[in-house]
Amino acid sequence: MLQSVSRRSKRSPITEAFKSCRSAYLSIGAISLVINLLMLTGPIFMLQIYDRVLSSASVPTLIVIAVFAGVLYVFFALLEGIRARSLNRVSQEIDAQLSAASYAASLKLPLRLGAQGKNVDPVRDLETMRQFWGGQGPSAIFDVPWMPVYLAIVFALHFWLGVLALAGAVVILALVIANELLSREPSRALSMMNGQRSGFVNGTRRNAEVIRAMGMNQTLVEQWQRSNEDYYDVQSKAADRQSFFATVIKALRFILQSAVLGVGAWLAIKQEVSPGVMIAASIITSRALAPVEQAVAHWRGFLASRQSRTRLEQALQAMDEEEPQTELPLPKDNLAVENLATAAPGEKVLTFKGATFQLRAGDGLGVIGPSGSGKTSMIRALIGVWPILRGSVRFDGAEPNQWSEERLGAAIGYLPQDVELFDGSIADNIARFSAQRQDEDVLRAARMANVHDLITSLPDGYDTQVGDGGARLSAGQRQRIGLARALYGEPFLVVLDEPNSNLDSEGEAALMEAIKALREKGSIVIVVAHRPSAIATVDYLLVIKEGQQVAFGPKDEVLQKVGASVGKPAPVGAVAHDRK
Repeated sequence: MLQSVSRRSKRSPITEAFKSCRSAYLSIGAISLVINLLMLTGPIFMLQIYDRVLSSASVPTLIVIAVFAGVLYVFFALLEGIRARSLNRVSQEIDAQLSAASYAASLKLPLRLGAQGKNVDPVRDLETMRQFWGGQGPSAIFDVPWMPVYLAIVFALHFWLGVLALAGAVVILALVIANELLSREPSRALSMMNGQRSGFVNGTRRNAEVIRAMGMNQTLVEQWQRSNEDYYDVQSKAADRQSFFATVIKALRFILQSAVLGVGAWLAIKQEVSPGVMIAASIITSRALAPVEQAVAHWRGFLASRQSRTRLEQALQAMDEEEPQTELPLPKDNLAVENLATAAPGEKVLTFKGATFQLRAGDGLGVIGPSGSGKTSMIRALIGVWPILRGSVRFDGAEPNQWSEERLGAAIGYLPQDVELFDGSIADNIARFSAQRQDEDVLRAARMANVHDLITSLPDGYDTQVGDGGARLSAGQRQRIGLARALYGEPFLVVLDEPNSNLDSEGEAALMEAIKALREKGSIVIVVAHRPSAIATVDYLLVIKEGQQVAFGPKDEVLQKVGASVGKPAPVGAVAHDRK
């Protein structure tokens, strides 16, 4: 039973976050009770003025009830302020509980869903929820349940006044339901288009240099304008429907208030009610329907929050993984790959298949093949970035899921083709932003990558801020710092994808020395390369062609076979067992 409860908790983190704030919401509900009782101050005051003060012409009575009403209004204002602050604090608490999970999901979704997840933004969805639940919308939700109480009071004042108020409330509630049904789809379409617009803007900003250099500004501006036309159509449709219902409901509330006043006047003429009852009934009826009007005014925010919650729930569920309860020691002996097949995240068409090889601690493997043959796809699956659709990858005989991502990640160093540094210092980037970083480890990685002297030549040394994406550094500097990051902590498996593409001769020499040093310390080094110099320090070679492994074995033997066959595919894994 406890296990099932725990699983439900993992499947519904948003529900659990709201449940943890249950006591706060109960307190807000209690405050709303008092607020709605204090809402009767105005009608009761008016009733006393008409029925007691005017009939008695007593100034002391007027002063007493006026002072009493003033005190109640001050108390009402204080409670309204407390409720608003409480809702804001509760929304912040919910945001704090879900913020880390939402950010983690935003990092993982592109690797799970690929292109399908490019417009899914869990962080933005959480912010949409926080803005709504911390605003005025929830106040109307807390006030709506008191509508029957107000209507009951009107019935108590006079039956026919109650019937009129109830009929008006039924009509307005029907309009609210119609608003919900008719606004749902435009609101969903608007939310989707907002995500697409955000993705378009972010994508063009990331490629601002290319756009400027190749004169693409005007073309993209025109494309933005064309997409805006569709966006404005959807936005106008959603706004028009909401404003229509909001206007109709507001007008009906005013009409109903006046109608109650008119019927009350007729009943007063017949001496069935007093003038005070006539005024009080009109005010109470208006107050009974005010929360509905406020709810409709915040309906777009409510729909956006609800849709954001659905998307966020789905995103968090997609990220739900069982962490290993017993973790193995970090790998240190061997890497075994068997019949590995992979595809881009969210895609079904295989981009690589059939890799089978084994490497031991200290081995170096070069991966070669034509452009687009699947080299990068293979290594992405190898390090867990792309999904393994068939076959297996094992470290010391165990599959990667027997370690947590964070722990296994410490044993892997990866240098991609396009090196992305993060806004922060050089030392932060080399240390992978670890809070437990040791400066000596940072210096050791930098020296191993032969980038120490380059870093210390900068005005702020290791504390130099690299800027967003490493914009303040050259491509070669970014690649060498990225290499130091990959070497940080002397990981067991180091994967370098075209590591010398932006390096000069000095950088290439440093790269060769780094690979030798890593292998001497027992690391497995895999190098994907086009330049022959990059594979000079490895002892095994893997050849890939048309998305398949065509040869694997000692470097000299494989080069002879590939040269002799003029690229004819060898059986997959044909030499994979030579080392057994």
